[in-house]
Amino acid sequence: MKIKKGIEQIREEGIEALVKKLGPDGMIRFIQQFDSGRGDYTKDRHALLDSYTIEDIVGEIKKK
Repeated sequence: MKIKKGIEQIREEGIEALVKKLGPDGMIRFIQQFDSGRGDYTKDRHALLDSYTIEDIVGEIKKK
């Protein structure tokens, strides 16, 4: 019996396939065709990232 994949797994595998075939930039351009976005990207980005330090970012990179 085959178990259905969850939406998160499907999304992750889809993104991986797009990156593999199109590269990161191509994947982003492809995805952007389907959703122009909502809200204020700059404001949201600052709200999410302003508290990160260089050390935080380097630490996250080293974890990967």
